[in-house]
Amino acid sequence: MASPNATFTEMVTSTHRKHPSVIADNVSDHNALYRRLKTKGKIRKEDGGRSIVANLDYAENSTYQRYSGFDTLNISASDVLSAAEYDWMQAAVHVTASGRELRMNSGDTAIFNLAKARLKNAIRTASNNMSVDIYSDGALTNQMGGLAHLVSTDGTGTVGGIVAGTYTFWKNQFYECPTAPSKTTIKTHMNTLWLQCKRGTDAADLLVSSNDFFNFYWESLQDLQRYSDDTKATAGFQSLKYVNADVIHDTNSNFSTTAEKMYFLNTEYLEMVVHSDANWSQIDDKMSVNQDAVVIPILFMGNLVTSNRSLQGVLIDAT
Repeated sequence: MASPNATFTEMVTSTHRKHPSVIADNVSDHNALYRRLKTKGKIRKEDGGRSIVANLDYAENSTYQRYSGFDTLNISASDVLSAAEYDWMQAAVHVTASGRELRMNSGDTAIFNLAKARLKNAIRTASNNMSVDIYSDGALTNQMGGLAHLVSTDGTGTVGGIVAGTYTFWKNQFYECPTAPSKTTIKTHMNTLWLQCKRGTDAADLLVSSNDFFNFYWESLQDLQRYSDDTKATAGFQSLKYVNADVIHDTNSNFSTTAEKMYFLNTEYLEMVVHSDANWSQIDDKMSVNQDAVVIPILFMGNLVTSNRSLQGVLIDAT
C-alpha cells in the first residue's frame, strides 16, 4: 500500500507539473502591470548570474557634427552605454500536509481533494503577495523593489546601483498636483506629466492608477464614453483610454489605499526578470526530520527592473 505522504506528493505533482505555468500564470493574471508585461513579452528568463543586468543607452553619440568639404571629422570614442544592476530577490510558498491530515484523508480521492485545495491556496497566496511586492518600495526584508522604488515621488533614489542624484539622466519624472485633483482638473495634471514622459515617439503606454485618480478621470470621461475593451490592456481589469495609453485601475489593496497616485509607465523599458528554474517552480518534496509532515516548496527568484527611468513618471497629490 502506498504511503499517504507519497500519494499526496504525487497528487500535487500531477496537478502542478501537468500545467507547469499554473502558478506563474495566475500570479500574472492577478496584477494589471504584471499582465501587461507578460502580453508584451517583457518577462525575461535568465539561467543564472550573480545579479540581473539591464543595459542602458544613456547618452547620445558625441561625434555628430555638421561639416563642409574637407573639414576634419570627429572620430572620438563616445561613452554611451552603461548598465543597471539589480539583485535577485526570492519568494516561496509551500504546499504542506501533516501525517495526521493525510491519514485522516485516506483514499486517493480524499487525498487528491486535499492536495487540490492546498495548491489552490498556494496560488492565491502567491498572487496576493506578488501584487503587494510589484507596487512596493522594497522596504520589507528581502522584498523586490516594485514601482514605488523604480518610480519615486521625487525622482531620486538609488536604483539598479545608480544614484539618480549624481546621474541626472536616471531620474524619473514626477508631478505633484498644484491644486486639489478633481474631475475638472485631472486631465490638465495628466497632460503635464504626459509631456514630461514623452521623447519623440516614446511615450507611456500604460497608466496604473489608485482609486481616487482613476475615479476622477473616469468621471471626466463619462459624458464622452471613451471606454476601452477590458481585454485590450489586460484581461479582467477595467480600462479607459488616455491618448494612446490604457488607464488601468488595479484593485491591489496595498496600492489603492495609498495617497492619490497614478503611474505613467513606458513598458518598453520595464521587465520582470525571473530565473528559469524558479519562476514559481515546484522543487522536490521534503520530509521533515523531526515532524510527521510533507512539504512541497514552490519558488520564485527574480525582480522588476527598468532600463530607462527618465521615461517613467508618477502623478501625486500630497495635499
